[in-house]
Amino acid sequence: MAKTFRSALKALSATAVVLALSALPATAGLTEASAAQKKPVKSAKAAKAAKASKYTRTAKRPPRKVVVRAVPRPPSLGQLTGLHATQDALDLKSSVALVIDQDTDEVLFSKNASAVLPIASITKLMTALVVTEAKLPLDEVLIVTSEDAAVRAGSSRQLRAGARLTRGEMLHLALMASENRAAYLLGRTYPGGLSSFVDAMNAKAQLLGMHDTRYVEPTGLSSDNRSSAEDLARLVNAASKHPLLRELSTSPEAVVPVGRQQVQFRNTNGLVHNPEWDIGLQKTGYIAAAGRCVVMQTQMAGRKLIMVLLDSAGRYSRLGDAERLRKWLVTESLVPLMPALDSTGVRQPL
Repeated sequence: MAKTFRSALKALSATAVVLALSALPATAGLTEASAAQKKPVKSAKAAKAAKASKYTRTAKRPPRKVVVRAVPRPPSLGQLTGLHATQDALDLKSSVALVIDQDTDEVLFSKNASAVLPIASITKLMTALVVTEAKLPLDEVLIVTSEDAAVRAGSSRQLRAGARLTRGEMLHLALMASENRAAYLLGRTYPGGLSSFVDAMNAKAQLLGMHDTRYVEPTGLSSDNRSSAEDLARLVNAASKHPLLRELSTSPEAVVPVGRQQVQFRNTNGLVHNPEWDIGLQKTGYIAAAGRCVVMQTQMAGRKLIMVLLDSAGRYSRLGDAERLRKWLVTESLVPLMPALDSTGVRQPL
């Protein structure tokens, strides 16, 4: 009896197990390997990505922000000596300004005109004047050496060692595009070399009555090249008498061969493109010690004027100051004296 009961119990247990297994999902009793065989077959690329995802985070990290901190520019000499505190009626950003009538020497506007400051690439105007008056052959081909190429370039468009240009082309780039290497090469190839050229620059300055002026090199990169607005007006007056210097300094752009490429150089003075300006001669300049500078010979209201702006704060402020002066000159200072109207509307003679 007991034996029969045990046999029945065994049979009942086996049936329960079968029923339980039949109620489970199809893969529940499979091993990990056999279950994987039942899954859809993935491509090799998808499998590689799935494997990689096991070891990477699902959330993407936000891109790292790069903070660029502006490095403050060192103050100019004019700022250090307090010239920027000088007030003027036009609220100019330049600490030095001078406008004179070229024919009469009448001073129309003046602000710290006798202050002696670094003049940056305004130096190149004297470089060009000395080269021109020396009557050196402008068609002579000059080669940029490693010594010239070591001079700091003024822009990304630069002359590299081995470049071959004529002296006239070098003169053009020095005046129009303020090319430092071209100016240095002009001084280096002067008879007697660079030291003789600097002596000639200083001798010409004395001859013009520029007694507050001193040059130590031909590019303007040195802050030891110094002058005053009054002296620079004399330089502009002398340089403007040379048609070649007027033409080259006001040329909007030039394309010259540099190695195997044709490289375009542009004028550093945007006012040469402005139809409201009639500029006969110009030169810009900038180094930190000098600030932004510009000198020009121009015509307004039928008068020839010489304009000098030195030590301007801000990249475009020298041109903004020039515009303020132009508007003031043509609306107030240079307005021709008109006879008065009588009661009939007819102008009476002065």
